Amino acid sequence: MNLRLSHLYQDLDERMAMLAKHRDEVVQSRVQVERALQDGSSYYGINTGFGILAGTRIPSDQLEKLQENLIRSHAVGVGDPIPKPITRLMLGLKIHSLALGYSGISTATFDRLVWMYQQGWVPVVPSQGSVGASGDLAPLAHLSLPLLGLGEVWSSDDRVVSAASLLDAVGLTPVRLSAKDGLSLINGTQMMLAYGAYVLEKALQLLKTADILAAMSLEALQGSIKPFDERVHRVRPHPGQLQVARNIRQLLAHSEILESHRFCGKVQDPYCLRCVPQVHGASRDALHYCANVIETELNSVTDNPLVFEDAILSGGNFHGQPLALAMDFAAIALAELASISERRTYLLLEGHDGLPTLLMRETGINSGFMIPQYTAAALVSENKVLCHPASVDTIPTSLGQEDHVSMGSVSALKLLKVLQNTEHVLAIELLTACQALDFRHPLLPGRGVAHCHAYVRQRVPHATEDYLVQNDLRTCVHIVHEHRLPEVIRDHHIDLN
Repeated sequence: MNLRLSHLYQDLDERMAMLAKHRDEVVQSRVQVERALQDGSSYYGINTGFGILAGTRIPSDQLEKLQENLIRSHAVGVGDPIPKPITRLMLGLKIHSLALGYSGISTATFDRLVWMYQQGWVPVVPSQGSVGASGDLAPLAHLSLPLLGLGEVWSSDDRVVSAASLLDAVGLTPVRLSAKDGLSLINGTQMMLAYGAYVLEKALQLLKTADILAAMSLEALQGSIKPFDERVHRVRPHPGQLQVARNIRQLLAHSEILESHRFCGKVQDPYCLRCVPQVHGASRDALHYCANVIETELNSVTDNPLVFEDAILSGGNFHGQPLALAMDFAAIALAELASISERRTYLLLEGHDGLPTLLMRETGINSGFMIPQYTAAALVSENKVLCHPASVDTIPTSLGQEDHVSMGSVSALKLLKVLQNTEHVLAIELLTACQALDFRHPLLPGRGVAHCHAYVRQRVPHATEDYLVQNDLRTCVHIVHEHRLPEVIRDHHIDLN
Protein backbone atom coordinates (compact mmCIF):
# COMPACT_ATOMS: atom_id res chain seq x y z
CA MET A 1 0.00 0.00 0.00
CA ASN A 2 1.11 3.54 -0.69
CA LEU A 3 1.45 6.01 2.18
CA ARG A 4 -0.38 9.32 1.76
CA LEU A 5 0.80 12.46 3.49
CA SER A 6 -2.78 13.51 4.22
CA HIS A 7 -3.52 10.21 6.03
CA LEU A 8 0.02 9.31 7.07
CA TYR A 9 -0.53 8.12 10.62
CA GLN A 10 -3.62 6.09 9.77
CA ASP A 11 -1.85 4.54 6.76
CA LEU A 12 1.19 3.59 8.83
CA ASP A 13 -0.92 1.89 11.50
CA GLU A 14 -2.78 -0.08 8.83
CA ARG A 15 0.52 -0.99 7.22
CA MET A 16 1.92 -2.34 10.50
CA ALA A 17 -1.18 -4.43 11.14
CA MET A 18 -0.83 -5.95 7.69
CA LEU A 19 2.90 -6.60 8.02
CA ALA A 20 2.43 -8.52 11.25
CA LYS A 21 0.90 -11.28 9.09
CA HIS A 22 1.90 -10.68 5.47
CA ARG A 23 5.49 -9.91 4.51
CA ASP A 24 5.98 -11.85 1.27
CA GLU A 25 8.14 -9.15 -0.33
CA VAL A 26 10.52 -9.22 2.63
CA VAL A 27 10.83 -13.01 2.43
CA GLN A 28 11.49 -13.02 -1.31
CA SER A 29 14.07 -10.27 -1.05
CA ARG A 30 15.88 -12.20 1.67
CA VAL A 31 15.99 -15.31 -0.53
CA GLN A 32 17.96 -13.30 -3.10
CA VAL A 33 20.52 -12.26 -0.47
CA GLU A 34 20.97 -15.85 0.73
CA ARG A 35 21.56 -16.99 -2.86
CA ALA A 36 24.09 -14.21 -3.43
CA LEU A 37 26.07 -15.31 -0.40
CA GLN A 38 26.60 -18.69 -2.04
CA ASP A 39 27.80 -17.55 -5.48
CA GLY A 40 31.32 -16.44 -4.47
CA SER A 41 30.96 -12.82 -5.66
CA SER A 42 31.56 -9.67 -3.66
CA TYR A 43 28.50 -7.62 -2.75
CA TYR A 44 28.86 -4.22 -1.14
CA GLY A 45 27.96 -4.24 2.53
CA ILE A 46 26.85 -7.86 2.44
CA ASN A 47 30.25 -9.51 2.42
CA THR A 48 32.49 -6.42 2.13
CA GLY A 49 33.36 -3.49 4.36
CA PHE A 50 31.59 -0.14 4.12
CA GLY A 51 32.33 3.23 2.55
CA ILE A 52 36.06 3.52 1.79
CA LEU A 53 36.40 -0.12 2.96
CA ALA A 54 34.15 -1.42 0.18
CA GLY A 55 37.07 -3.32 -1.35
CA THR A 56 37.72 -5.34 1.80
CA ARG A 57 36.18 -8.84 1.57
CA ILE A 58 34.83 -10.21 4.86
CA PRO A 59 35.05 -13.97 5.66
CA SER A 60 31.73 -15.81 5.91
CA ASP A 61 32.16 -16.58 9.61
CA GLN A 62 32.42 -12.86 10.42
CA LEU A 63 29.39 -11.54 8.52
CA GLU A 64 27.14 -11.33 11.57
CA LYS A 65 29.86 -9.51 13.49
CA LEU A 66 30.28 -7.14 10.54
CA GLN A 67 26.63 -6.07 10.73
CA GLU A 68 26.62 -5.63 14.52
CA ASN A 69 29.85 -3.64 14.37
CA LEU A 70 28.22 -1.40 11.79
CA ILE A 71 25.41 -0.47 14.18
CA ARG A 72 27.73 0.04 17.15
CA SER A 73 30.32 2.10 15.29
CA HIS A 74 27.79 4.35 13.57
CA ALA A 75 25.73 5.21 16.68
CA VAL A 76 27.69 8.40 17.38
CA GLY A 77 24.93 11.00 17.16
CA VAL A 78 24.94 14.02 19.45
CA GLY A 79 22.55 16.75 20.50
CA ASP A 80 19.04 16.79 21.90
CA PRO A 81 16.84 13.77 21.18
CA ILE A 82 14.61 13.88 18.15
CA PRO A 83 11.05 14.54 19.43
CA LYS A 84 9.29 11.28 20.20
CA PRO A 85 6.46 11.69 17.63
CA ILE A 86 9.01 12.23 14.86
CA THR A 87 11.14 9.29 16.00
CA ARG A 88 8.10 7.00 16.02
CA LEU A 89 7.33 8.21 12.51
CA MET A 90 10.97 7.54 11.57
CA LEU A 91 10.66 3.95 12.83
CA GLY A 92 7.44 3.38 10.92
CA LEU A 93 8.90 4.79 7.70
CA LYS A 94 11.97 2.58 8.01
CA ILE A 95 9.74 -0.49 8.38
CA HIS A 96 7.59 0.56 5.42
CA SER A 97 10.63 1.03 3.20
CA LEU A 98 12.07 -2.37 4.17
CA ALA A 99 8.67 -3.95 3.53
CA LEU A 100 8.72 -2.86 -0.12
CA GLY A 101 11.05 -5.79 -0.65
CA TYR A 102 14.26 -4.37 -2.10
CA SER A 103 16.48 -4.39 0.98
CA GLY A 104 17.03 -8.08 1.74
CA ILE A 105 16.68 -7.77 5.50
CA SER A 106 16.22 -11.00 7.46
CA THR A 107 12.70 -11.80 8.61
CA ALA A 108 13.79 -12.13 12.26
CA THR A 109 15.16 -8.59 12.33
CA PHE A 110 12.22 -7.20 10.38
CA ASP A 111 9.67 -8.89 12.63
CA ARG A 112 11.31 -7.43 15.73
CA LEU A 113 11.10 -3.92 14.24
CA VAL A 114 7.38 -4.35 13.54
CA TRP A 115 6.88 -5.71 17.06
CA MET A 116 8.68 -2.69 18.57
CA TYR A 117 6.43 -0.31 16.64
CA GLN A 118 3.27 -2.09 17.70
CA GLN A 119 4.39 -2.16 21.34
CA GLY A 120 4.94 1.60 21.30
CA TRP A 121 8.67 1.31 21.91
CA VAL A 122 10.39 4.36 20.42
CA PRO A 123 14.21 4.50 20.47
CA VAL A 124 15.86 7.63 21.85
CA VAL A 125 17.74 9.10 18.87
CA PRO A 126 20.12 12.11 18.98
CA SER A 127 19.18 14.76 16.45
CA GLN A 128 22.64 15.64 15.09
CA GLY A 129 25.24 13.60 13.24
CA SER A 130 23.80 12.94 9.79
CA VAL A 131 25.14 14.60 6.65
CA GLY A 132 22.17 13.46 4.61
CA ALA A 133 23.89 11.00 2.31
CA SER A 134 24.78 7.33 2.57
CA GLY A 135 21.54 7.53 4.48
CA ASP A 136 20.94 9.11 7.85
CA LEU A 137 23.61 6.80 9.20
CA ALA A 138 24.08 7.94 12.80
CA PRO A 139 20.39 8.57 13.59
CA LEU A 140 19.33 5.27 12.03
CA ALA A 141 22.07 3.43 13.92
CA HIS A 142 20.65 4.80 17.17
CA LEU A 143 17.17 3.79 15.98
CA SER A 144 18.50 0.23 15.56
CA LEU A 145 20.40 -0.10 18.84
CA PRO A 146 17.44 -1.56 20.80
CA LEU A 147 17.46 -4.57 18.48
CA LEU A 148 20.85 -5.40 19.99
CA GLY A 149 19.70 -4.66 23.53
CA LEU A 150 21.60 -1.35 23.48
CA GLY A 151 20.62 2.29 23.83
CA GLU A 152 17.51 3.77 25.38
CA VAL A 153 13.82 3.61 24.54
CA TRP A 154 10.72 5.64 25.27
CA SER A 155 8.28 3.07 26.59
CA SER A 156 4.56 3.28 25.85
CA ASP A 157 4.06 5.28 29.09
CA ASP A 158 6.72 7.85 28.06
CA ARG A 159 9.46 6.68 30.43
CA VAL A 160 13.02 6.60 29.10
CA VAL A 161 14.47 3.21 29.99
CA SER A 162 17.32 1.06 28.76
CA ALA A 163 16.50 -1.24 25.88
CA ALA A 164 18.13 -4.12 27.76
CA SER A 165 15.76 -3.74 30.71
CA LEU A 166 12.72 -3.61 28.45
CA LEU A 167 13.79 -6.78 26.66
CA ASP A 168 14.36 -8.51 30.00
CA ALA A 169 10.96 -7.43 31.23
CA VAL A 170 9.21 -9.13 28.31
CA GLY A 171 11.50 -12.14 28.21
CA LEU A 172 13.15 -11.42 24.86
CA THR A 173 16.80 -11.63 23.88
CA PRO A 174 18.57 -9.23 21.49
CA VAL A 175 18.34 -9.97 17.78
CA ARG A 176 21.37 -11.47 16.04
CA LEU A 177 21.85 -9.53 12.84
CA SER A 178 22.38 -11.50 9.65
CA ALA A 179 24.30 -10.50 6.53
CA LYS A 180 22.97 -7.22 5.05
CA ASP A 181 20.75 -6.50 8.09
CA GLY A 182 22.83 -3.70 9.58
CA LEU A 183 23.26 -1.94 6.27
CA SER A 184 19.53 -2.22 5.51
CA LEU A 185 18.79 -0.66 8.87
CA ILE A 186 21.04 2.41 8.61
CA ASN A 187 20.94 3.16 4.89
CA GLY A 188 18.01 5.40 4.06
CA THR A 189 16.56 8.89 4.39
CA GLN A 190 14.06 8.12 7.15
CA MET A 191 15.32 10.72 9.64
CA MET A 192 15.07 13.56 7.11
CA LEU A 193 11.83 12.15 5.75
CA ALA A 194 10.19 11.87 9.18
CA TYR A 195 10.88 15.55 9.87
CA GLY A 196 9.69 16.56 6.42
CA ALA A 197 6.50 14.51 6.64
CA TYR A 198 5.74 15.71 10.16
CA VAL A 199 6.16 19.38 9.24
CA LEU A 200 4.50 19.28 5.81
CA GLU A 201 1.44 17.47 7.12
CA LYS A 202 0.99 20.31 9.62
CA ALA A 203 2.04 23.07 7.22
CA LEU A 204 -0.63 22.20 4.66
CA GLN A 205 -3.28 22.59 7.36
CA LEU A 206 -1.68 25.81 8.60
CA LEU A 207 -2.37 27.47 5.25
CA LYS A 208 -6.08 27.79 6.00
CA THR A 209 -5.36 29.21 9.44
CA ALA A 210 -3.14 31.87 7.86
CA ASP A 211 -5.95 32.87 5.49
CA ILE A 212 -8.45 33.07 8.36
CA LEU A 213 -6.12 35.33 10.36
CA ALA A 214 -5.56 37.58 7.35
CA ALA A 215 -9.33 37.93 6.99
CA MET A 216 -9.68 38.75 10.70
CA SER A 217 -7.01 41.44 10.49
CA LEU A 218 -8.51 42.85 7.28
CA GLU A 219 -11.89 43.24 8.98
CA ALA A 220 -10.36 44.76 12.12
CA LEU A 221 -8.41 47.27 10.01
CA GLN A 222 -11.40 48.06 7.77
CA GLY A 223 -9.49 46.91 4.72
CA SER A 224 -10.90 46.71 1.23
CA ILE A 225 -12.26 43.55 -0.35
CA LYS A 226 -11.64 44.87 -3.87
CA PRO A 227 -8.12 43.34 -4.18
CA PHE A 228 -9.72 39.92 -3.70
CA ASP A 229 -12.08 40.24 -6.65
CA GLU A 230 -11.86 37.10 -8.77
CA ARG A 231 -11.24 39.14 -11.92
CA VAL A 232 -7.95 40.41 -10.49
CA HIS A 233 -6.66 36.90 -9.98
CA ARG A 234 -7.93 35.33 -13.18
CA VAL A 235 -5.41 37.42 -15.11
CA ARG A 236 -2.55 36.04 -12.99
CA PRO A 237 -3.88 32.55 -12.38
CA HIS A 238 -1.39 30.94 -10.03
CA PRO A 239 -3.38 28.18 -8.29
CA GLY A 240 -2.52 29.23 -4.76
CA GLN A 241 -3.32 32.88 -5.44
CA LEU A 242 -6.75 31.98 -6.81
CA GLN A 243 -7.48 29.74 -3.83
CA VAL A 244 -6.46 32.30 -1.22
CA ALA A 245 -8.50 35.09 -2.82
CA ARG A 246 -11.52 32.79 -2.87
CA ASN A 247 -10.97 31.86 0.78
CA ILE A 248 -10.91 35.51 1.84
CA ARG A 249 -14.11 36.22 -0.09
CA GLN A 250 -15.79 33.27 1.61
CA LEU A 251 -14.66 34.39 5.05
CA LEU A 252 -15.83 37.99 4.52
CA ALA A 253 -19.28 37.13 3.17
CA HIS A 254 -22.15 39.05 4.86
CA SER A 255 -19.79 41.46 6.60
CA GLU A 256 -21.38 44.51 8.22
CA ILE A 257 -17.93 46.01 8.74
CA LEU A 258 -17.22 45.95 5.00
CA GLU A 259 -20.56 47.59 4.26
CA SER A 260 -19.91 50.32 6.82
CA HIS A 261 -16.89 51.67 4.93
CA ARG A 262 -17.70 50.67 1.36
CA PHE A 263 -17.67 54.30 0.21
CA CYS A 264 -14.98 55.64 2.55
CA GLY A 265 -12.70 56.81 -0.26
CA LYS A 266 -9.63 54.86 0.82
CA VAL A 267 -7.68 54.03 -2.32
CA GLN A 268 -5.32 51.19 -1.36
CA ASP A 269 -4.38 49.14 1.69
CA PRO A 270 -0.78 48.28 2.66
CA TYR A 271 0.69 45.23 0.99
CA CYS A 272 0.27 42.97 4.03
CA LEU A 273 -3.50 43.24 3.46
CA ARG A 274 -3.77 43.89 -0.25
CA CYS A 275 -1.26 41.24 -1.35
CA VAL A 276 -2.43 38.35 0.85
CA PRO A 277 -3.45 36.22 -2.17
CA GLN A 278 -0.09 36.75 -3.84
CA VAL A 279 2.01 36.05 -0.73
CA HIS A 280 -0.06 33.33 0.93
CA GLY A 281 -0.71 31.86 -2.49
CA ALA A 282 2.97 31.60 -3.34
CA SER A 283 3.66 29.84 -0.03
CA ARG A 284 0.68 27.56 -0.69
CA ASP A 285 2.03 26.54 -4.11
CA ALA A 286 5.53 26.04 -2.71
CA LEU A 287 4.33 23.86 0.15
CA HIS A 288 2.22 21.73 -2.18
CA TYR A 289 5.30 21.15 -4.33
CA CYS A 290 7.29 20.16 -1.24
CA ALA A 291 4.50 17.86 -0.09
CA ASN A 292 4.62 16.05 -3.45
CA VAL A 293 8.36 15.47 -2.99
CA ILE A 294 7.77 14.13 0.52
CA GLU A 295 4.96 11.84 -0.63
CA THR A 296 7.15 10.41 -3.39
CA GLU A 297 9.86 9.70 -0.83
CA LEU A 298 7.36 8.08 1.54
CA ASN A 299 6.87 5.34 -1.03
CA SER A 300 10.49 5.00 -2.15
CA VAL A 301 13.34 2.63 -1.32
CA THR A 302 16.46 4.48 -0.21
CA ASP A 303 18.63 1.53 0.77
CA ASN A 304 21.93 0.47 -0.82
CA PRO A 305 22.60 -1.97 -2.35
CA LEU A 306 19.15 -2.77 -3.70
CA VAL A 307 18.02 -6.35 -4.06
CA PHE A 308 16.18 -7.17 -7.29
CA GLU A 309 14.93 -10.48 -8.62
CA ASP A 310 17.88 -10.89 -10.95
CA ALA A 311 20.60 -8.68 -9.45
CA ILE A 312 21.94 -6.87 -6.41
CA LEU A 313 22.79 -3.32 -7.49
CA SER A 314 24.65 -0.52 -5.75
CA GLY A 315 23.28 2.94 -6.35
CA GLY A 316 22.69 6.26 -4.65
CA ASN A 317 19.04 6.34 -3.58
CA PHE A 318 20.19 7.18 -0.06
CA HIS A 319 21.29 10.66 -1.16
CA GLY A 320 19.01 13.22 0.49
CA GLN A 321 19.21 15.99 -2.10
CA PRO A 322 15.54 15.83 -3.19
CA LEU A 323 14.45 16.15 0.42
CA ALA A 324 17.06 18.75 1.33
CA LEU A 325 15.99 21.10 -1.45
CA ALA A 326 12.28 20.61 -0.71
CA MET A 327 12.71 21.21 3.03
CA ASP A 328 14.78 24.35 2.48
CA PHE A 329 12.02 25.58 0.15
CA ALA A 330 9.33 24.68 2.68
CA ALA A 331 11.12 26.65 5.39
CA ILE A 332 11.17 29.73 3.15
CA ALA A 333 7.45 29.33 2.35
CA LEU A 334 6.53 29.02 6.04
CA ALA A 335 8.76 31.93 7.01
CA GLU A 336 6.93 34.19 4.55
CA LEU A 337 3.59 33.34 6.17
CA ALA A 338 5.09 34.50 9.46
CA SER A 339 6.68 37.58 7.92
CA ILE A 340 3.48 38.99 6.44
CA SER A 341 1.54 38.02 9.58
CA GLU A 342 3.87 40.09 11.77
CA ARG A 343 3.31 43.10 9.47
CA ARG A 344 -0.45 42.77 9.95
CA THR A 345 0.05 42.61 13.72
CA TYR A 346 2.11 45.80 13.54
CA LEU A 347 -0.68 47.56 11.62
CA LEU A 348 -3.24 46.48 14.20
CA LEU A 349 -1.25 48.26 16.91
CA GLU A 350 -0.81 51.56 15.06
CA GLY A 351 -4.27 52.90 15.80
CA HIS A 352 -5.76 53.08 12.31
CA ASP A 353 -9.40 53.93 11.54
CA GLY A 354 -10.68 54.19 15.08
CA LEU A 355 -8.65 51.44 16.70
CA PRO A 356 -6.90 52.54 19.92
CA THR A 357 -3.10 52.64 19.73
CA LEU A 358 -1.64 49.39 21.07
CA LEU A 359 -5.24 48.09 21.22
CA MET A 360 -6.05 49.50 24.66
CA ARG A 361 -8.01 52.62 25.62
CA GLU A 362 -5.71 53.70 28.44
CA THR A 363 -2.05 53.51 27.43
CA GLY A 364 0.89 54.94 29.28
CA ILE A 365 0.08 53.12 32.46
CA ASN A 366 -0.70 50.17 30.17
CA SER A 367 1.64 48.94 27.43
CA GLY A 368 -1.20 47.14 25.70
CA PHE A 369 -0.16 44.68 23.04
CA MET A 370 3.18 46.35 22.34
CA ILE A 371 5.43 43.49 23.41
CA PRO A 372 3.73 40.55 21.67
CA GLN A 373 4.72 42.29 18.44
CA TYR A 374 8.33 42.34 19.70
CA THR A 375 8.14 38.58 20.11
CA ALA A 376 6.72 38.18 16.61
CA ALA A 377 9.50 40.37 15.22
CA ALA A 378 12.15 38.32 17.02
CA LEU A 379 10.76 35.04 15.65
CA VAL A 380 10.47 36.41 12.11
CA SER A 381 14.09 37.54 12.23
CA GLU A 382 15.19 34.16 13.59
CA ASN A 383 13.39 32.51 10.69
CA LYS A 384 15.45 34.59 8.27
CA VAL A 385 18.62 33.05 9.69
CA LEU A 386 17.11 29.55 9.69
CA CYS A 387 16.11 29.91 6.03
CA HIS A 388 19.71 29.96 4.85
CA PRO A 389 19.68 26.80 2.72
CA ALA A 390 21.55 23.81 4.09
CA SER A 391 21.22 22.04 0.74
CA VAL A 392 23.84 24.23 -0.95
CA ASP A 393 26.51 22.96 1.45
CA THR A 394 28.53 19.76 1.26
CA ILE A 395 31.60 18.29 2.91
CA PRO A 396 33.40 15.05 1.94
CA THR A 397 33.15 12.03 4.24
CA SER A 398 34.50 8.45 4.30
CA LEU A 399 37.97 9.62 3.21
CA GLY A 400 36.51 11.12 0.03
CA GLN A 401 34.49 8.09 -1.11
CA GLU A 402 31.36 10.00 -0.18
CA ASP A 403 32.43 13.30 -1.68
CA HIS A 404 29.10 15.11 -2.06
CA VAL A 405 26.43 15.08 0.63
CA SER A 406 23.06 16.83 0.95
CA MET A 407 23.07 18.13 4.54
CA GLY A 408 19.36 17.36 4.43
CA SER A 409 19.34 16.54 8.12
CA VAL A 410 20.24 20.17 8.83
CA SER A 411 17.40 21.25 6.52
CA ALA A 412 15.10 18.99 8.54
CA LEU A 413 16.07 20.36 11.95
CA LYS A 414 15.74 23.96 10.74
CA LEU A 415 12.38 23.29 9.12
CA LEU A 416 10.81 22.10 12.37
CA LYS A 417 12.01 25.23 14.17
CA VAL A 418 10.65 27.48 11.41
CA LEU A 419 7.27 25.76 11.70
CA GLN A 420 7.20 26.29 15.47
CA ASN A 421 8.21 29.95 15.12
CA THR A 422 5.56 30.51 12.45
CA GLU A 423 2.85 28.97 14.62
CA HIS A 424 3.77 31.39 17.42
CA VAL A 425 3.77 34.42 15.09
CA LEU A 426 0.34 33.46 13.76
CA ALA A 427 -0.89 32.99 17.33
CA ILE A 428 0.19 36.55 18.13
CA GLU A 429 -1.78 37.84 15.14
CA LEU A 430 -4.77 35.83 16.36
CA LEU A 431 -4.54 37.39 19.82
CA THR A 432 -4.25 40.96 18.50
CA ALA A 433 -6.78 40.61 15.67
CA CYS A 434 -9.44 39.37 18.10
CA GLN A 435 -8.68 42.28 20.44
CA ALA A 436 -9.00 44.71 17.53
CA LEU A 437 -12.25 43.20 16.28
CA ASP A 438 -13.83 43.84 19.66
CA PHE A 439 -13.56 47.59 18.97
CA ARG A 440 -15.70 47.21 15.82
CA HIS A 441 -18.69 46.06 17.86
CA PRO A 442 -21.64 46.23 17.31
CA LEU A 443 -20.79 45.86 13.62
CA LEU A 444 -20.25 42.21 12.74
CA PRO A 445 -17.44 40.88 10.54
CA GLY A 446 -17.92 38.36 7.77
CA ARG A 447 -19.61 35.12 8.76
CA GLY A 448 -16.41 33.04 8.78
CA VAL A 449 -14.48 35.64 10.75
CA ALA A 450 -17.34 36.04 13.22
CA HIS A 451 -17.47 32.32 14.01
CA CYS A 452 -13.71 32.18 14.59
CA HIS A 453 -13.75 35.32 16.72
CA ALA A 454 -16.52 33.87 18.89
CA TYR A 455 -14.58 30.60 19.27
CA VAL A 456 -11.49 32.44 20.51
CA ARG A 457 -13.48 34.70 22.84
CA GLN A 458 -14.86 31.62 24.61
CA ARG A 459 -11.25 30.86 25.60
CA VAL A 460 -9.47 34.22 25.65
CA PRO A 461 -11.23 37.31 27.09
CA HIS A 462 -10.91 40.88 25.87
CA ALA A 463 -8.16 42.77 27.73
CA THR A 464 -8.80 46.22 29.22
CA GLU A 465 -5.52 46.55 31.12
CA ASP A 466 -2.08 44.95 31.22
CA TYR A 467 -2.01 41.38 32.45
CA LEU A 468 0.07 38.21 32.11
CA VAL A 469 -0.31 37.81 28.35
CA GLN A 470 1.64 34.56 28.06
CA ASN A 471 -1.24 32.40 29.28
CA ASP A 472 -3.56 33.68 26.57
CA LEU A 473 -0.76 33.40 24.05
CA ARG A 474 -0.32 29.72 24.96
CA THR A 475 -4.03 29.22 24.32
CA CYS A 476 -3.73 30.90 20.92
CA VAL A 477 -0.68 28.79 20.05
CA HIS A 478 -2.70 25.69 20.88
CA ILE A 479 -5.55 26.89 18.65
CA VAL A 480 -3.12 27.44 15.78
CA HIS A 481 -1.13 24.24 16.32
CA GLU A 482 -4.24 22.07 16.52
CA HIS A 483 -5.85 23.78 13.50
CA ARG A 484 -8.98 24.66 15.46
CA LEU A 485 -10.04 27.61 13.30
CA PRO A 486 -10.36 25.61 10.06
CA GLU A 487 -12.42 23.11 12.07
CA VAL A 488 -14.71 25.93 13.22
CA ILE A 489 -15.12 27.06 9.61
CA ARG A 490 -15.88 23.54 8.45
CA ASP A 491 -18.40 23.00 11.25
CA HIS A 492 -20.30 26.05 10.01
CA HIS A 493 -20.31 24.75 6.42
CA ILE A 494 -18.03 27.40 4.99
CA ASP A 495 -15.95 25.94 2.19
CA LEU A 496 -12.24 26.84 2.28
CA ASN A 497 -9.65 25.46 -0.12
